[in-house]
Amino acid sequence: MISEELKAELLEVGMEAARQAGALLRDGRPADLAVAATKSSPIDVVTEMDIAAEKLITGILAERRPEDGLLGEEGADTPGTSGVRWVVDPLDGTVNYLYGLPSWGVSIAAEYGGETAVGVVAAPMRGEVYHAVLGGGAWLGTARLACRSAAPLDQALVGTGFAYVQTRRAHQADVAQRIIPLVRDIRRGGSAALDLCDVAAGRLDGYYERGLNPWDLAAGDLIAREAGAVTGGRPGEPASGELALAATPAVFASLQPLLEEAGAWHD
Repeated sequence: MISEELKAELLEVGMEAARQAGALLRDGRPADLAVAATKSSPIDVVTEMDIAAEKLITGILAERRPEDGLLGEEGADTPGTSGVRWVVDPLDGTVNYLYGLPSWGVSIAAEYGGETAVGVVAAPMRGEVYHAVLGGGAWLGTARLACRSAAPLDQALVGTGFAYVQTRRAHQADVAQRIIPLVRDIRRGGSAALDLCDVAAGRLDGYYERGLNPWDLAAGDLIAREAGAVTGGRPGEPASGELALAATPAVFASLQPLLEEAGAWHD
């Protein structure tokens, strides 16, 4: 079991790394943002700033916690020897960042023994830093977060996301078309980490998406759970690339079977 002292240390390091990377991305964004490479399609680009932010984060982690493992979106994958593994998305919401939209963030989580113990999501253009420690609640700055109180599905505001691979997008559109008549409305924010934090903060009643990676999920999933939301994937399974769902308990109970019936986990 992870000690309170270690959780506090990991939170301090994660907060420092997220704040510094967020400041780099906010202040260093060039007007003519250059593209360094492509991801799964030409729409989903990796920018030079994305790579620079991960290098900054990994540098801080290597200096402060040299024996820890690391899994990073931009290719870092080292096992470590301490039992701690950092899961890092240096820029979640890349397309928003490219277009100058404010919904992007830095997501950093620390796992211990395979369980997420600390999560930090910094949203510089919102002026917000979310964090959670396992068993210690979820916070936005110094304000403790709680997901919204119970509401029926037809009054729920639900977030989702779409892949950048066209065949998967088409199926996701079909699933959304089936869900839209049953909820208050649907939002597509463009950052999984911030969507999960918005569930924690009561700005969304629920959020679901297919095709997320561990670095998209790790910090936000913990923050949502520590705020009282239920998170998971397909029935009886944790959130994963197949399906990630976070919602108030009532909305989760109604939405999960609908997503299963709609085949939201299919490509």
